[in-house]
Amino acid sequence: MLKIKLSRTGKRNEPHYRIVVAEARSKNQGRVVAALGHYNPRTNPSTLVIDKIQYQKWLAVGAQPTASVHKLISKATS
Repeated sequence: MLKIKLSRTGKRNEPHYRIVVAEARSKNQGRVVAALGHYNPRTNPSTLVIDKIQYQKWLAVGAQPTASVHKLISKATS
């Protein structure tokens, strides 16, 4: 099963996340099927960049977002 999840990058105490499509059982920094965007919680306000067309495409194919990604996307669209 494919999941749309956050992959952590950045230095210690400076998190930066990529929004990726990956196998559900893979590690967070493991193999990635597709990269959809990125999220930076350290900016004020936090920055979220995502390709909405690709996101909708992966949802239609059957990929499921994790709870954290779902919350970020719903917050960004409202």
